[in-house]
Amino acid sequence: MKLDPGERARALRDEAAALNARYGGLDARGLIAAMVEGVFPGRIAMVSSFGAESAVLLDLVAQVDPAVPVIFLDTGKLFGETLRYKEALGERLGLMDVRSIRPDPREVAARDPDGILWTRDPDACCALRKAEPLARALAPFDAWFTGRKRFQSSSRAAIEAVETDGVHIKVNPLAHWSEADLHAHLAARKLPKHPLIEDGYLSIGCMPCTDRVAPGGDSRDGRWAGLEKTECGIHSPLRNESGGSGI
Repeated sequence: MKLDPGERARALRDEAAALNARYGGLDARGLIAAMVEGVFPGRIAMVSSFGAESAVLLDLVAQVDPAVPVIFLDTGKLFGETLRYKEALGERLGLMDVRSIRPDPREVAARDPDGILWTRDPDACCALRKAEPLARALAPFDAWFTGRKRFQSSSRAAIEAVETDGVHIKVNPLAHWSEADLHAHLAARKLPKHPLIEDGYLSIGCMPCTDRVAPGGDSRDGRWAGLEKTECGIHSPLRNESGGSGI
């Protein structure tokens, strides 16, 4: 029997809670392996921005299975450094299935014909260029990995290792990692850093909406600086009891 959206969301919450209770105590690589090899074989993807801290999770996933699909949202507004870093890091890690997902050109022409929607309505721009393309890209999958970590911002301070977006199971293998843990892994594995980190960009998204972070600031302070906006929409609070997408 097909569940309505609200019932589906509630069932996924129960599933996420059960998975979190069973696997949430594993280390990052163990959690990834459990999801890839046991719980969601062939039905889980990773979503990566190839941003400031992305190399760590990409490396861990590649160690388990380099064929796990990696979804990269090419919004058309990214730094050239990010695009080049994606190519170099993908080759370095032996990633076998990196999918560059772009916004629907017809929707861009209709909703952002002059290319500066971000100046008028950044939420609408993120929906057009990130949330909607991601929803389409994730449609074939039951679950996805994210690189979110609790220390990044107050809005992420309570995330669990396994949760739900209302449509899929969402797995956060690095949820409990600290900034020191990330640096230690990067050094131990000799992973290349995003080239913009040394220039003060600690969280890297689209070029128009990313600024440098002042010394001592939170890593995401440079995203949508000066606005109350803190997320692009792919990690927004659940709306699914009323049928929304949740991503």
